[in-house]
Formats: sequence, C-alpha cells, structure tokens
Amino acid sequence: VQLQAFGGGLVQAGGSLRLSCTAFGLTFRAYAVTWFRQAPGKEREAVAAINWSGGSTYYVDSVKGRFTISRESAKNRAYLEMDSLTPEDTAVYYCAVRRTIERPPFNNFDHWGQGTLVTVSS
Repeated sequence: VQLQAFGGGLVQAGGSLRLSCTAFGLTFRAYAVTWFRQAPGKEREAVAAINWSGGSTYYVDSVKGRFTISRESAKNRAYLEMDSLTPEDTAVYYCAVRRTIERPPFNNFDHWGQGTLVTVSS
C-alpha cells in the first residue's frame, strides 16, 4: 500500500496550488481522506478531510473558503485545491487515509503519504 502526494511548490502570496494524493494497493473508495500539514516548529494539523463518497467534508477554520478537498475514487485520487495562499500556509502537506469518519479527532490513520512541500512567499 502506498500513498503518493504531489503538487507542492513555491508560490507567491495570493496564488494557488493543487495537491494530489494517489493511492496504490488499497480499495480507495473505502477510505476517508485527510490532508494534514506541518509547518516548521509547529504541530501537525488536519486541514481538510473528505468521506468515502465525497459527500461530506471537513475544513479547519483557517482554510475555510480558501481550500477545497475533493476526490475521484475511480482514479484512486484525492485533491486539495488551495487558493488565496498566505505565508502562514507554508508547510509540508501530507495525505492520509482511514476507514472511519472524516471528522475530528484525527487519529488512528491506516496509511500516510510522503509529504509535499508548499512554500508561500510574501
């Protein structure tokens, strides 16, 4: 089983990035997907999550209205569209899956991706 996260990079404040998370070796549609981020010197936080069907989502307050999580289970893929980026969004972003709900608490994940770095310049 493997999760591969892609799409990070350097962007100016106000810009956009789209992260992708592709799953290999599991029944992707059976899992809720969560995007986490960890900034230097800070704890990891869950920023967005989506349930197995795509019909329910969760966002942390700091990204509501700016980030959109989605999934294409037929392609074993989930996305995080990030708009209006600020330097405070700079972090390594990870995707993770679990068979339970897309709501807090965000613990007990089955599989993690390797992380992709997002850097937002001011």
